[in-house]
Amino acid sequence: MSGGRSSADRCPRRYTAYHMSKARLETFSDGVIAILITIMVLELRVPHGASWSALRALVPLLLIYTLSFILLAIYWNNHHHMFHAVERVNGRILWANMHLLFWLSLVPFATGWMGENDFAPLPTALYGSVLLMSAVAYTILVQVIIAHQGVHSKLRAAVGKDKKGTISAALYVAAIPLAFVHREISWAIFVTVALIWLAPDRRIEEKFESGALAHEERGGAD
Repeated sequence: MSGGRSSADRCPRRYTAYHMSKARLETFSDGVIAILITIMVLELRVPHGASWSALRALVPLLLIYTLSFILLAIYWNNHHHMFHAVERVNGRILWANMHLLFWLSLVPFATGWMGENDFAPLPTALYGSVLLMSAVAYTILVQVIIAHQGVHSKLRAAVGKDKKGTISAALYVAAIPLAFVHREISWAIFVTVALIWLAPDRRIEEKFESGALAHEERGGAD
């Protein structure tokens, strides 16, 4: 009797472990990013005084907080859009996603250290390193998802050659050593990368709107 059953039938738990729903991954990722943003805003100190001069002293901290908030929001936005092209996940995708969250979890620390030390060269370089590794981790996650989806990957069709990702990583690589030369240049690079990604990335949306991905899904269902 049991000889005619497939390996998936005999080991339902093992089969499920390799073909999991993406819902918990998305929920967990959303929660982590929300907590990171909350941590950063809690680190902002309330000024001692009710004058503009008291608030002016916090301007540098507010600027770095704003930039870090925007960068985390960009990652959340792109992560949300990316998983529209993902139906199910496996263990490798889970770990690649955790790898991304690890580097994003260091953003509040790097933000606070740089803000507390008047944007000194070493904290600025560390901030750039965290941003670089976050970008690398996101690229790894994309590639792991593409490998899981196979040759007809929906995500691969949507992201293409990912020139924006390559340019961003290259800019971060340049910003790290430049922090020890002229930290303002590094800051200009951080802001430039944020502006590059602040424009809505509609590559995945356009694929769905054009019907290309919907057609593939109907073909798979048939």
